[in-house]
Amino acid sequence: MEPTETALIVAVPEAERAVGRFRSALDIAASWGVPAHVTVLYPFLPPDRINDDVLAALNEIFEATPRFDISFAEVKWFGDTVVWLSPQPEGGLRHLTAAVWRRFPEAPPYAGAHADVVPHLTIGHDAPKHVLAQAAEAVADHLPIRATVDAVRLIAGAPEPGCWHTLREFRLGSA
Repeated sequence: MEPTETALIVAVPEAERAVGRFRSALDIAASWGVPAHVTVLYPFLPPDRINDDVLAALNEIFEATPRFDISFAEVKWFGDTVVWLSPQPEGGLRHLTAAVWRRFPEAPPYAGAHADVVPHLTIGHDAPKHVLAQAAEAVADHLPIRATVDAVRLIAGAPEPGCWHTLREFRLGSA
């Protein structure tokens, strides 16, 4: 299947043990092949717009950003429909989103659907609240989860099982 979208994410493999089984049941993106992550920018540019100039601009943005540490110590909710982990501090993740969006204003986060893009790692969504609450409680037992943000992945895919894959991984600068 040809990719129809791209995204920039910070993969968080440290969270897979805690969230993996819940994401596989409660987050369709997991079935598409998207790992546990914090979104930097989605949707990004259409796949046919990804070229050497775009890759060079992204590399420049990410090389200029020092790596940083985050911790997921709290489960939060967006309404009653999305349960997620809150990365702290969130400033470095917000900076990544803002820097990419400044350089690519034609690609606002979530297509401009939200006034404030809150950095988060989705556990699950759009399931009965009691199912999401059970997942939240089970994941909370594994907190805190600590991670170093030292890379951003450009991924591409379509809303189909196993379709998303990494196009490029960009390293952040040294601290």
